[in-house]
Amino acid sequence: MKSVSGRFLCLTLLACSLAAWPARAQEGSLDNTPPQGTTPEEIIKRFSAKETEFAKARDQYTYRQDVKVQTLDGETVTGEYKEVFDVIFNDQGKRTENVVFAPQSSLEQGGLSMDQGDFEDIRHRMPFVLTEGDLPEYNILYVGQQQEDQLHCYVFDIAPKQIQGKKRYFQGRIWVDDHDFQIVKTYGKSVPDIRKHHGDEENLYPKFTTWRQQIDGQYWFPVYTRADDELHFKLQDIHLREIIKYEDYKRFGASSKVLYEGKEVPKGEKPPDQKKPDDKSPNAPK
Repeated sequence: MKSVSGRFLCLTLLACSLAAWPARAQEGSLDNTPPQGTTPEEIIKRFSAKETEFAKARDQYTYRQDVKVQTLDGETVTGEYKEVFDVIFNDQGKRTENVVFAPQSSLEQGGLSMDQGDFEDIRHRMPFVLTEGDLPEYNILYVGQQQEDQLHCYVFDIAPKQIQGKKRYFQGRIWVDDHDFQIVKTYGKSVPDIRKHHGDEENLYPKFTTWRQQIDGQYWFPVYTRADDELHFKLQDIHLREIIKYEDYKRFGASSKVLYEGKEVPKGEKPPDQKKPDDKSPNAPK
């Protein structure tokens, strides 16, 4: 997110009361005793395998993503950005986005404007996924066990081992369900923050929490991201809020049937050539 004064920051905020999220978990106390009957290394191996499956599965789903971003002065909204888009598949089966609601942004009134990094965070880093291929890039530390509503979870802190080039990472905490061995909650931020000592450019990233829910009785998909943070720039502090909702997950049906006169044509066969309209046909062009 870019400030109108020439400084930059990254996005993550809140637009609604947390009370609007009926499924937020009630946390128990953190128990730092070792897991019984398994090891942290085995848990990491199991949940990263599940995350790999999850990433592939979510790519086969359509869903709606509802984004609201606000700047605030106290509790007064000074600027707002809204966007609602559907993640769908086109006629060729290619994954794409269809924007259904995007009114004119007023964030500049609050001193900010959206940049490409913000949109990438909304789409990729807030619904964080930690696959088997991602493991070598992160340090993962077991910190204990904790109850999240009806779920008993293993808790891990994660951080990138090193920052490579312009690549961005997630740093924070994850909760892994001890039954399905899937991540059900994440809390943290995108890193690194960037502060240039000579010049006005600053990229600062607020903390956010993402909750998941089980979809189709199998995969835990992100359904709600919330952030409410204050970013401290050189010239001023900016209060940001954001809510992102991921709704209406539906598995994309890639299979199709060829019908001829109301009957399915067996796979590999072609339907008979249909008769072209002629002068005697009532549907013939004139």
